[in-house]
This record gives sequence, structure tokens and C-alpha cells, in this order.
Amino acid sequence: MLLAIDVGNTNTVLGIFNGKALERSWRVKTDPRNTADELWLQFGALVADYELTGLAVCSTVPSTLREMRTMINLYFPAVRTTIVEPGIKTGVPLLVDNPKEIGADRIVNTLAAHTLYPQGPAIVVDFGTSTNLDVVSPKGEFLGGALAPGIEISVDALAARAAQLRKVELVRPKSVIGKNTVEALQSGTIFGFAGQVDGLVHRITAELLETYNERPTVIATGGLAPLVVGISETIQHHEPDLTLMGLRLIHERNA
Repeated sequence: MLLAIDVGNTNTVLGIFNGKALERSWRVKTDPRNTADELWLQFGALVADYELTGLAVCSTVPSTLREMRTMINLYFPAVRTTIVEPGIKTGVPLLVDNPKEIGADRIVNTLAAHTLYPQGPAIVVDFGTSTNLDVVSPKGEFLGGALAPGIEISVDALAARAAQLRKVELVRPKSVIGKNTVEALQSGTIFGFAGQVDGLVHRITAELLETYNERPTVIATGGLAPLVVGISETIQHHEPDLTLMGLRLIHERNA
């Protein structure tokens, strides 16, 4: 059994693979203050019923990654571990100015997207703490992308800075024209972010058509993707386990 762990700024996603099949996944909050022992108490309880033969980890939180290494050394010393970092074989060329700036999750998503949809270029829209649009070439190269504030942090910032506005439940309102403050905030958030994504996808698609003469496949992932999938006009596929799949692929490449 392979345990794949994707540590994000807001949530950590864990998945158990039996071969290529994802048997079970969990989503827990990320706390950068957690120690290695606290991580073990949390993760160990979730995977207690599984006999682990491998671990694959990527993290965008340096303090958590440090404690993850300690946890693995203490509690999983005999388990073969792959941590996505410089020196690990990913098979993803990074065609950007400074490859060291690219988050591990974006590399992992690139590999998974190209593996699932190898017929041409792709755009991965990852709805997390930030909204990331990662652009993949027909050869599986990471070309760059766009980063925007995430849905939840945008709502939090608006509620904090506007005296008469507040946080609302993030659900699709009955109509775009809100009849009250709650519906207006929901409309602006849900439809607004869908419009933002569609606008960026259209512009990225135009550049890809100039270079490759092929339209990209647009894939949504991330914990907040269900809010926008079905509203966006450009998202074609929803792959909630894209990052976990990419971690499995990288672990296999480094066997």
C-alpha cells in the first residue's frame, strides 16, 4: 500500500493506493505548528488498518515538510519514501525562468494531467488557498501559468475590510442578480471566480493555439473546485485526486 500525502497551505490530503487504485482518501487541516509526533498521531490513526510499503509526499509548507521528514524517520523508517524536491525524477521539464520557484504540487499536477490527457496541451486549474492555472505542453512540459487569490481568502479579506459585509456560505445562489446581501456576495464570489477562470483560460488558450495549433484540455482539481465546476464555461474535467495520482506516478518513477 502506498500512502500519498499532499500538504497544502490550508488542507492536507492523504490517499491510500493499492497498486494504481485509490482505495481511500482523507482531507485534514494543515497546521504549520504541528510537531512530528502530532502528525503521527493524526496520520497514524487514519492509516492504522493499512500495511504501508511506500510513502510519497509533496508540500508547499516548509515547516510542515521539516516535521514530516522527522515523523517519517521516527515512525516509518523501513518504508520507502519519495519526497518531491530537487533531485527527484519527475519527468517534467520546467520551462520557466527559475525552476526552484515552482511549487511541488504544480509539478505533480503537471505529470498527472499529461498522463491522463496526453493528446495535447492542458491547463490545470487548482482551486486551493490560491487559484493556480498550470499550463502543460503536448510533451508534458510545465510552461508556467497564472496565480490568483483563492476563493476562501478573498471572502475572508472582503469580510475583514468591509464593515457591512460578512462571511457567507459558499453555495451557488438562485440567480446572478442577488436580492439580498448574502445572495449578492455568493453571486460575486461563485460566478465571479468562474468568470475569472474562464477569462484566463481563454487568454492562455489563444497563446497555446499560436504555439501548438491545438486547444488545451482544461482540468479542475483542488478542494474548492466543486464550487466552480458546472458554472465555468471552460472547465472540461474534474479530477479531485489529481495531485495524489501524480504523487503515485512520481513514486513509481523513483522506485
